[in-house]
Amino acid sequence: MKNDANLDGIDRRIISELQRDASISHAELAERVGTSTASCWRRLKALEAANVLTRAVRLVNPGAIGRDVNVLCNVRVRSHAQEDTAAFEAFVLRRPEIVECFSMSGEWDYLLRIVVADVADYNEFLMRTLLPQSCVSGAASHFALSTVKYTTELPV
Repeated sequence: MKNDANLDGIDRRIISELQRDASISHAELAERVGTSTASCWRRLKALEAANVLTRAVRLVNPGAIGRDVNVLCNVRVRSHAQEDTAAFEAFVLRRPEIVECFSMSGEWDYLLRIVVADVADYNEFLMRTLLPQSCVSGAASHFALSTVKYTTELPV
């Protein structure tokens, strides 16, 4: 199951259903995808073994915990030497407010999605935490005005 071609229709339905609601029982999942509970369980275990399905999580409403400001931050590292990129990536992994990080091609080296309570919270993070990192040479911040689409579901 290393690639998309090895997934049949039932596997795809299992993946789709679990992306919508990972808390359903195996019996409910089997009913939704049209197979027996035992067959569904075997397929689920095979998808997990093939690393198609990884961990199951619960999504949190950011506004309910006071973290409803999304900032997209472009970052440039001082150099592309292994030490600087490793230092930056280790920094990113330690920071809970950085919820996504992408290594980028083009003018900027990284794109971060940072969730904070408000602009002052972000300013504090930017000035006292991100920019003082010796491996960082610059950053450009963009505040999301609203969320038009947000999903964790991948097309299968």
